[in-house]
Amino acid sequence: MALPKIDTPTYTLDLPLSKKQVIFRPFLVKEQRNLMMALESDDKDTLERNVKQVLTNCTLSTDINIDDLPVTDIEYYFINLRARSVGEIVENKYICTNLIGENQCGNKMQIKLNLLEIEVEIPEQPNVIKLDDKLSVKLAYPKFSIISKLAEKDSAVEVAFDIMIESIEYIFDGQQYYYAVDSTKEELTDFVESLNQEQFSKLESFFENLPKIKKHVDMKCSKCNFDHSMDVEGLENFFG
Repeated sequence: MALPKIDTPTYTLDLPLSKKQVIFRPFLVKEQRNLMMALESDDKDTLERNVKQVLTNCTLSTDINIDDLPVTDIEYYFINLRARSVGEIVENKYICTNLIGENQCGNKMQIKLNLLEIEVEIPEQPNVIKLDDKLSVKLAYPKFSIISKLAEKDSAVEVAFDIMIESIEYIFDGQQYYYAVDSTKEELTDFVESLNQEQFSKLESFFENLPKIKKHVDMKCSKCNFDHSMDVEGLENFFG
């Protein structure tokens, strides 16, 4: 005798950076188990692979490619997926760092976060960076495919440089557009390496101020009554 089939609800979500609407289903028990194991492993690469697999499995929209989405869209999507799959409320613990004499209070404070209230903070900055009177570069928000592709690299400097190269959409010299899709990585690398430090810093500034998921939290320590005010940022900090 065949076992009964379980109806699965569907949800829609507007992604803040790509401006795409995604239709998705909640993740299943087996997918949740894999995610929990990835979170417990404390291995960022394992977590990224599992997040990508779950998002791919749960995405019902045919025009959504997980690899092509900006990293912040991925984080926002996953938080909403987790809220619809397991529950909106997560409990986190924080250590009170208030100094009492020469020692920290150290009390463990517990707070409940509503995942559906998490927002994306998008800084007001242009994505076309003017390097001088003629030369400008258009940058895109780093895609998820870039981050996963660079996971095996050890040097943070090398990773940051490659993300910059991969995020160039076009270069404009005042007369002609040079699109990254028509250029080799070597050509783009040579271009960036030929910039002076001031010009390079302008590109760096874009990546230092990328959109991020964020939730402001106020809490009072039950032990020393110190008022804490903090911003919770980063995907892993919403499931700690």
